[in-house]
Amino acid sequence: MPQEATFMIDGMSCAACAGRVERGLRALDGVSDAHVSPLSHKAQITFAEKPDVAAVAGAVAKAGYALVTDDLRLNIEGMTCASCVGRVERALLAAPGVVSASVNLATQTAKIQFALGTTSSEDIAAAVTSAGYAAHVARDAAPAQKTDRQAAETHALRRRFILAAALTVPVVILAMGGHVWPAFHHWQMAVLGARGSAILQSLLTAAVLIGPGRVFLAHGVPALMRGAPEMNSLVALGSLSAFAYSALATYAPSLLPEAAREVYFEAAASIVTLILLGRFLEARAKGRASEAIGRLAALQPSRVTVLRGSGPVEVLLEDLRRGDVVQLRPGERVAADGVVSSGQGYIDESMLTGESQPVEKAEGAPVSGGTLNGTASLTYTVTAIGKDTVLSQIIALVEEAQSTKLPVQALVDRITMWFVPVVMALAAATAVMWYLVGPEPRLSHALVAGISVLIIACPCAMGLATPVSVL
Repeated sequence: MPQEATFMIDGMSCAACAGRVERGLRALDGVSDAHVSPLSHKAQITFAEKPDVAAVAGAVAKAGYALVTDDLRLNIEGMTCASCVGRVERALLAAPGVVSASVNLATQTAKIQFALGTTSSEDIAAAVTSAGYAAHVARDAAPAQKTDRQAAETHALRRRFILAAALTVPVVILAMGGHVWPAFHHWQMAVLGARGSAILQSLLTAAVLIGPGRVFLAHGVPALMRGAPEMNSLVALGSLSAFAYSALATYAPSLLPEAAREVYFEAAASIVTLILLGRFLEARAKGRASEAIGRLAALQPSRVTVLRGSGPVEVLLEDLRRGDVVQLRPGERVAADGVVSSGQGYIDESMLTGESQPVEKAEGAPVSGGTLNGTASLTYTVTAIGKDTVLSQIIALVEEAQSTKLPVQALVDRITMWFVPVVMALAAATAVMWYLVGPEPRLSHALVAGISVLIIACPCAMGLATPVSVL
């Protein structure tokens, strides 16, 4: 029977990355379909039978990326010997999405690493419980971790973009300012001279490439070495080619024809800065969606008061079970979906309906997790927990909307699948043709022509168009 699973993938930065991962996943035995979104970093995979996490992780790693994993700690009751430990570990490793599991008999805990997005902490705990040992989640901070990780990514990209822009603006002014203000050109020639201006541009551009632009080199060059060039590879090639050619024209001009000794440092720096701007805009859009999910998750209280045989007992939200009777005090939020068992009052359900008028609740009336109690004391019987609550389903809808590809993203996916290798092939063919039939010095002219194709074709437009449409 076909089964679907969702994995999160780290390291993807463009539609070409997503396309490469998608092709690798579809080539796996047992995978009938796969869709990868570069926006949400999620891969939705349909398996013919049971999901094979190890195979997915291998395919993602082969493409040059990695599955995003999360850590979970369970408190386990009933283990008495090493045999119990082995049984619990086998149950954990057999659970869908679990990458590794380590059980400690002394502390009665289990540490689990699982692929984020494939399963939930409740499902993993249920796998242990079905093996005969009561298991409870000791820590489940995935939503907060996701929001923090997205905020950190956005902050890092913002910092890189600002630094790149601060270094690039002087380069652009030095290279192009004289065309706008002739007086500036005369001042520049008098103070710096043509060579002095080129040297200053080279230093600033080198700082852009080594600093904020290093991310393109770190991802693009290894992908190129694997024979799987992607958008980062083209950015790296375009910027490095422009820089290398300009550096040659600056520091060893005799190696180039006199008519081809122009410098293009502003192109190398601008390529990096513009693509970083696009990445920052896209990360900010993703961050807003993650913040929305985090705010929704924060509507649930972390602790609830449950009526047990001995009286009211305060427990963690993770320990709440169906059928529990929860005491709801004035001003508290409802922890999970349920039905009022005693009491009468009003509950603010605006987070669900948008209606600011509180709704009257009496015995038998339904209540939803995340809604806000008024001034009365109520008790309700829990009917749904975890992913089955209305609030969890809202969160799931927001995440699904976040992972849905826009039409322009699908178009970019198709284009970038062929764009990068075609551009590289055209650059190589151009260089070869100029070397074979071009004027002397043929090698210099061939290098200029080939590098020009790489510089001109560097996809600044695609690097900005998709993030802006997503934003």
